[in-house]
Amino acid sequence: CNNRIVIAQRKHLDDFVRGRIIVRLECGRTQLEVSEELGIAQSVISRLWQRFQDDGNVSRCYSTGRPRVTTPNEDRYLAVIAKRNRRSTASDLSRQLSSATGTTVSRQTVYRRLGHIGLYARTPVRCVPLTATHCRLRLAWNREHALWTPQQWSCVMFSDESRFSLQSDSRRTLIWRAPGTRYHQKNTIERHRYGGAGWLVWGGIILGSRTDLHVQSVTMTGHIYRDVILEQHVRLFRGAMGA
Repeated sequence: CNNRIVIAQRKHLDDFVRGRIIVRLECGRTQLEVSEELGIAQSVISRLWQRFQDDGNVSRCYSTGRPRVTTPNEDRYLAVIAKRNRRSTASDLSRQLSSATGTTVSRQTVYRRLGHIGLYARTPVRCVPLTATHCRLRLAWNREHALWTPQQWSCVMFSDESRFSLQSDSRRTLIWRAPGTRYHQKNTIERHRYGGAGWLVWGGIILGSRTDLHVQSVTMTGHIYRDVILEQHVRLFRGAMGA
C-alpha cells in the first residue's frame, strides 16, 4: 500500500513549514518520511534541503519581475519627442531614444511607456481648412440670423454634400494624443483634396421636410451643380413646399 499523499494543487510553503522540514531532516529523518508526514511532494523537500545546504537560507525569494529597461528620465524624453512630433511612429521614437541615450527598446515598450502617461496612437481627425475670412464671414452670418423666428427659418433650405472615398488616403497615419482631445486643433489634419475614386452624396433639409439624396460618381462642377442640384432638386423641392 502506498501511503504517499498526492498534492492536487501547488501552493507555496510559508517559513514555518520550511523550518519544520529542515528540523526533521537535520534530526535524521529521510526526505520520503518527511514528505509522507507533512503531505508535501518529495521533490519540493529535496530542493529546499539542497538550497539550505548551499546557502543556509530557506526563506522564499520573491521575484520583482523583469528589470525595467528605461529610466524615468528616458520615459519623459519619449513623452517630449512624441508630443513634439505627434505623427512619429513607435519605431521612430525607439530609434530616437536609442540615438539620444543608447537605450534600445521595442515598439511595444514605447506603446506601454506612452500609455502610462495617457498618450495613445489614434487616427487623426481630418477637416476642411478655413481661412480667417471664412471664419469672419461665418461669424457675421450667425450673428445676423441669431434672432430669426421659426417662420423665417421655414423658408430656408440647408444643403450639404459628403464625399465617400473608395480607397484609403490616410496611409495608416496615426498621431499620439490623450483621451478627450480628438478635436483639438493640434490633433487634426486639414485637408480639402481627396484623391482616387469615390462617390458624392448630396442632400437638403428644410423645416419639417427633406430632399431625396443625390448620388454621383463624377466630380461636382459648377455646371453639374446648376443643372442637376439646383434645377432638378432645389427648385422642384421648394416649389413643392410652396417656399
